[in-house]
Amino acid sequence: MVKPIVPPRRRSLHGLMLPGNLQTNHLCDCPDGALPEVMRLLSFNIQVGINTQKYHHYLTRSWQHLLPHNGRHHTLGEIGKVLNDFDLVALQEVDGGSMRSGYVNQVEHLAREGQFPYWYQQLNRNLGRFAQHSNGLLSRYAPELLEDHKLPGFMPGRGAILTSFGKGKDSLLVVMMHLALSTKARANQLAYIRERISDHQHVVLMGDMNTHAEDLLEHSPLRGSNLHTATLPGTYPSWKPARVLDHILISPSLSIERVDVLPNAISDHLPVSMHIRLPHALCNPG
Repeated sequence: MVKPIVPPRRRSLHGLMLPGNLQTNHLCDCPDGALPEVMRLLSFNIQVGINTQKYHHYLTRSWQHLLPHNGRHHTLGEIGKVLNDFDLVALQEVDGGSMRSGYVNQVEHLAREGQFPYWYQQLNRNLGRFAQHSNGLLSRYAPELLEDHKLPGFMPGRGAILTSFGKGKDSLLVVMMHLALSTKARANQLAYIRERISDHQHVVLMGDMNTHAEDLLEHSPLRGSNLHTATLPGTYPSWKPARVLDHILISPSLSIERVDVLPNAISDHLPVSMHIRLPHALCNPG
């Protein structure tokens, strides 16, 4: 197995970009290069395979963030079933293979479970054998570009995966992220992301953004970007969803065919799905 990129251990107040090393699941058949007219997207914070169903589980099951648990493999199997119906998946709070996950790279494992030909693990906090805090990308289509961005912040550990499909001005830029809890740190991270999407016409931002859509679109550096999304029910906490923290934001050139918050209370977040119609030139290059 190819070892994940380990970034320098320093504060990243201005962000940091590293090349991403796309992994291939050789057990899967790769589709032809053409993108579908409607691409099925999913964003899911899986809480490293911990099945949290009540507030008190944060205390009683907190040890599962450090130690292996027999039920984690079953939880990953349930997550894998959710992923099967999608083309491109953004995962947050994934373990890259440490003691707590039984040394299983959960991104690679879910790529196999969901039969995804392409995957990438972004390691954001490397605690050695105790924890490998990561984001993950799963795709049925080979991207033209893959970058690993360490987002700015006083405390390191937040990241975004930047990937693009197609070439030239008609390419689709997708940024998968897990943003900070604090308003100030989140604003710095969104300013960094805004710079990287500013020259692209077809853009998707997806992930656990730790705030609601109005704040993102009207009161953050994304204001004026013309990104839009659908009104969603709550995504957190999964057992009594009251806050919409998980989002898929898209540019005006992309249209929403379908959007759902899936009722799969496996993690403490519910997964968000969106089917988007791609521009004709992107699906039929040349």
